[in-house]
Amino acid sequence: MPSEERYTSNEVARISGVSLRQLQWWDERKVVSPRQDGHKRVYVPEEVVEISVIAELRRKGFSLQKIRRVLKYLQKEMGKRLGEAIASESEVHLLTDGRSIYLEESPDRIIDLLKSARQPMFLVCVTDQLRRFTALPLRKPARSETAGASRKSRVV
Repeated sequence: MPSEERYTSNEVARISGVSLRQLQWWDERKVVSPRQDGHKRVYVPEEVVEISVIAELRRKGFSLQKIRRVLKYLQKEMGKRLGEAIASESEVHLLTDGRSIYLEESPDRIIDLLKSARQPMFLVCVTDQLRRFTALPLRKPARSETAGASRKSRVV
């Protein structure tokens, strides 16, 4: 995932299917806190994936308290596991019942977890969330991406 890329609130809302107000509310509640570019919120790719996963879990009825637990786990594991999974082109799935959280690549392991679950498990394909924004057509860069370039051109 290119860590240099930045996404505006409008782009993140479109990618994840949430409203701008929802993004603002999550920022105010410190669920996902993007960087600031003046008065605008600017998101890095990892935050876009987190927001997409949060949106999926909210649509499945998860409380914000349970989502915070999932986010802590994702933030701890995502850099290691997601990078490896993307490199190997395998699918990464997040499975949770609200208490237990798993980040799995192996279809056999996913099936085993679902079979042995004592309560309903919810599944979100994290790789699909990532593909949502990496497959987007070329876009206009966020202001923070062009700020350095425009300062250099004015100094000439």
